[in-house]
Amino acid sequence: MAVVEAYAGLARAVLAGPARLGRTRLVAVDGPSGAGKSVFATRLADAFAALPGGGRPPLVHTDDLLDGWDDQLAFWSRLEEWVLGPVRAGRSGAYRRYSWVRRCFLDRPVPVPAGPVLIIEGVSAARAVVRPELTRSVFVTAPADLRLTRAVARDGAEILPELRRWHAGERAHFAADRTEAAVDLVVDGAPDVPHDPGRYYVRRPGPGLRPCRR
Repeated sequence: MAVVEAYAGLARAVLAGPARLGRTRLVAVDGPSGAGKSVFATRLADAFAALPGGGRPPLVHTDDLLDGWDDQLAFWSRLEEWVLGPVRAGRSGAYRRYSWVRRCFLDRPVPVPAGPVLIIEGVSAARAVVRPELTRSVFVTAPADLRLTRAVARDGAEILPELRRWHAGERAHFAADRTEAAVDLVVDGAPDVPHDPGRYYVRRPGPGLRPCRR
C-alpha cells in the first residue's frame, strides 16, 4: 500500500541522522532517467530551506558532471575529486558544469560548500561505493513508457537513439548494483494517490524507510 509522506519529515529525519561524509549528511537521490529524481531532490532541498533555522543545502546533479552520453557511469571520479573528497575533509568543493550544447566543461566553477547536508541526484548516485557514507538514499521510479515520454518531451525526439542506449546501460547498472533493494526509500515518480506534490511524495510498498544506521 502506497504511503503519502512529507518532504519536511524526511528533511528532519536526515538532520537527526548521523553525518558520514566527514561532518556532512549525504543524501543520494537515484533512479532511472525520467522517473522524477530532479523534481524530488529539488523539493527536498526546498523542505530543508523551509525548516525553522534551516538553510537550503547544495544540490549536485550528476548530469552536470557527465562528459557526454558515453560517460554514463565513469563520471564518479570527477564527483569524488571535485565534491565528495573536499567535503569529506571539511572543505568546500567546486565542479565545472558540462554543457550539453557546447559539448565541453564550462570554465566557471560551481561552489559546493561543506555544510550539514549535501544532496546528490542522478543515475547511480546511490551506487554501492558510496553507501557507507550516505545518511539517506532514495530511489525514484516510474513506468518505462512514461519515463521515455518525459525524456523526449524535455530533450526532443532527436535524442532517442542515445536515450535507448542510455536506458539499457542504466538497467544493467541497477541490476548489478541492486540499488533499489539497498536504498532506504523507494518513491513513486508517477503516483495516482491524491496529494500535494509540492509538500508530499508517495512512498512505494516495500521495505520502506529504514532507520538511520549508527
